Amino acid sequence: MKHFYIIVNPRRDKQLKLTKEIQGFILDNGGVCDYQVNREEEGTVFDEGRIPADTECILVVGGDGTLLRAARNMAKRDIPLIGINTGHVGYLCELEEETAVQGIRQLLEGAEHIVEQRMLLSGRHIGAKGVIEERVALNDIVIHRSGALQVMDLVISVNGEYLNTYSADGIIIATPTGSTAYSMSAGGPIVDPQAELLVVTPISPHTLNAKSIVLGADAVVSIEVRARSNGQEEKAEISFDGALVGALRAGERLVVKKAQAHAGILKLSRLSFLERLRKKLQGYSLEWRAE
Repeated sequence: MKHFYIIVNPRRDKQLKLTKEIQGFILDNGGVCDYQVNREEEGTVFDEGRIPADTECILVVGGDGTLLRAARNMAKRDIPLIGINTGHVGYLCELEEETAVQGIRQLLEGAEHIVEQRMLLSGRHIGAKGVIEERVALNDIVIHRSGALQVMDLVISVNGEYLNTYSADGIIIATPTGSTAYSMSAGGPIVDPQAELLVVTPISPHTLNAKSIVLGADAVVSIEVRARSNGQEEKAEISFDGALVGALRAGERLVVKKAQAHAGILKLSRLSFLERLRKKLQGYSLEWRAE
């Protein structure tokens, strides 16, 4: 493997110190490498067209959020990504700042590795006049309360059949990869990231029997916000992998299903899913206690 490209979060790599170190190491060892600063949080559009066609691996310098954005941006390109954590927990990242050069050396030398194909979600926002917007997510798609501190009634259907109406602060549709993110915090199950299924988890439900539901990968989940009886406008915010993308109003639908594309996550270590989960959760617990 010789052709690399770096996507970097400048807030997580001050003055691009690590990025330039990695680029220099690759160039000094016969590889090819360029980089792009991801400033989407500042409103700058990511330029996927700058990434050469012969790129074999994308190195993502930042944290989980940076990797999630990269996976969304690269959904149409079959290029594996490897995360280099300079953030906090970095559950999705394979390498840490202090192990980055060592890991890249292994790739340059042709070390054995695997590429895990992670399921993506496709979310389609449908209004009275048709499709408003369609996006993909690696972790989750969330509909959550906006404005006044009042619960919402969320009507859920699966494959055209009514499932349930949740009175809650919102609802999470997560992939197996996203099962260890917001869904887990809301009480959802942890799922092996290489599985293919959907996890539906209500946020702060106002009933005792509202539980997460695990659906097959072929499920098509439709969510509607029920209008209020007092005529007050009801709307909820829509987030893809934590990024706010719009509002869902009464009479509109958000339709979520498995996307056709996958995200390729490159792995160098032979740690099992359970070993990785245990290490990351222990690290998160220690960090939380220290704060």
